[in-house]
Amino acid sequence: MATQLAESDTRTGNAPEAVVVRFAGDSGDGMQLTGGQFTLSTALAGNDLATFPDFPAEIRAPQGTLFGVSAFQINFGSTEIDTAGDAPDVLVAMNPAALKTNVGALKPGGLIIADTGEFNKRNLEKAKYAVNPLEDGSLSKWNVLAFDISALTLESVKPFGLGNKEALRCKNMWTLGLALWMFDRDRAPLIDWLNAKFKKNPVLAEANIAALNAGHAYGETAEIGGQLHKVHLDPVASPAGLYRTITGAEAVALGLVAGAQLAHLPMFFGGYPITPASSILHYLAGMKEFGVTTFQAEDEIAAIAAAIGASYAGSLGVTSSSGPGIALKGEAMGLAVMTELPLVIVNSQRGGPSTGLPTKTEQSDLYQAVYGRNGDTPMPVIAARSPGDAFECAIEACRIATQYMTPVILLTDGYIANAAEPWAVPDPDTFAPFPAQFLDAPNGPDGTLLPYARDEKGARPWIKPGTPGLMHRIGGIEKNPGTGNLDYSPASHQAMTDARKAKVDGVAKSIPAQDVCLGSEGGKLAVVGWGSTFGPIHQAVRKARAQGLDVSHIHVRHIWPLPENLGDLLRGYDKILVPEMNTGQFKTVLRDQYLVDAQPLTKVSGQPFAIAEIEAAIATYFDGVAGNAGGDEVPPNPGQMPTIKSANP
Repeated sequence: MATQLAESDTRTGNAPEAVVVRFAGDSGDGMQLTGGQFTLSTALAGNDLATFPDFPAEIRAPQGTLFGVSAFQINFGSTEIDTAGDAPDVLVAMNPAALKTNVGALKPGGLIIADTGEFNKRNLEKAKYAVNPLEDGSLSKWNVLAFDISALTLESVKPFGLGNKEALRCKNMWTLGLALWMFDRDRAPLIDWLNAKFKKNPVLAEANIAALNAGHAYGETAEIGGQLHKVHLDPVASPAGLYRTITGAEAVALGLVAGAQLAHLPMFFGGYPITPASSILHYLAGMKEFGVTTFQAEDEIAAIAAAIGASYAGSLGVTSSSGPGIALKGEAMGLAVMTELPLVIVNSQRGGPSTGLPTKTEQSDLYQAVYGRNGDTPMPVIAARSPGDAFECAIEACRIATQYMTPVILLTDGYIANAAEPWAVPDPDTFAPFPAQFLDAPNGPDGTLLPYARDEKGARPWIKPGTPGLMHRIGGIEKNPGTGNLDYSPASHQAMTDARKAKVDGVAKSIPAQDVCLGSEGGKLAVVGWGSTFGPIHQAVRKARAQGLDVSHIHVRHIWPLPENLGDLLRGYDKILVPEMNTGQFKTVLRDQYLVDAQPLTKVSGQPFAIAEIEAAIATYFDGVAGNAGGDEVPPNPGQMPTIKSANP
């Protein structure tokens, strides 16, 4: 694809179906903003896309250092896109550190666009370069387009009287202008965005627009020979409708609001800042018109306790965090199970344990979600597969929570939370309401109240405090199965434990049967995934099937309880492979529940799977390799961002 890109031109008509571009620079260079705005322009052009923002944990890493590199990768094209791409066709490197940590990922023949203005002695030393790589021939297997973007930016904004530091902050807009020209993108929406962003400081708006236009003009007028061509990718064929780009965090926030509306309830969100979950709180804070109350508590424990209190009072309580914060919420989650109140808990997973890898992705909280509380404390667990899917998963979490009077865990991860994709905005009328019901009169014989009597789903009644005649006890101590009065007796604890388990097990009756999303029911190999592994698994299986291999893809949304037909479905395959960004947690769950010989493919480098990694694992089941027993671990991929080897030479 890289060779295609280097040779492609709107005149020749041989543009590739998809292109992968990676922007990389200092964490203060605006790479995430640049990537985000390029994503918006790409979506407006009608291309399908997937993004991968990757940035350091430090709020402001030392300038020019290897560990301070921030990168943004986008895969876009005129065909279906499920991942951010394995390796870029184009690398935009704003400094030597960005080049060093990312060039190993670039496809042979790919294009490097580098800012020579940053390749000075000081920055080269910070990046551990003995000589300038732009001059020593070490980049010979790639096409290199190197020029002084810094100087060109300063020249373009000179009329606006900015200081040198402030002027150089426009460099990302100059670079974005060049990228917009290169891929035939319209500048008008970005110009409108800049005018809105700097409404109170029009000089900055004008300077950034000037830099944007200058970068665009450079691509149009520069005499660069065959290294740089305009590439046009046709829009992807899509059903008619309203589309927008959406991140996973946005989708979760919108889905929670939609779920509360479908339940006819106000929503209370109790949260505490933590990467990458903080964005959910930010988005919800702007949705007060939908009956949303947001509360930033003093810590994670207070956040979930407040949400439980809100559910007790008759609102839909929601809380959100990442692994370390979820650990802190553990006791209160047990309280929500014991009191049998609806609660939605969003876990945007990141690398752990403890503080771990705050800005990297992982799926290592599955055990925590399914098993990770004291006592027998079952609760439903749902996992989103993509940013857009997170919207529907959030609605489903709200439905189960309110209909079954139980806390529900919604799993996303750092990749889903930060990544973006086109999303067809759904028609609200297509979602069936599930209005919450509150008890308003005694429900026992002779006018007595039985707050823990159960309906056909095993759910107890929801009672708003202050309802006349319905005063009852509630709390974290075991209670009588009917009256709710404190009851430590063996029979009561057995009955209540069994009832809570049966209720959660019964959720399986209201969820769809498990389907095979690609391939056949039964065969030689099933690749089973959950969460954000969907994209690379789907593409790897698609490629394998195109080669004639008998392999199918099964993706599980409902992690607990599992779909009722999943066991029988899995037993129809000779082999089962489970790729996960952990050490094999879902594999263990499948073995435990169905006694099937599920084999793991694990990756814990903080980076998502590449398509090629799963392709390679699939191939071992078909090429006659002796002794293949599964249990493989994917080694750290030096082509992903950033590389450990580069950062620690």
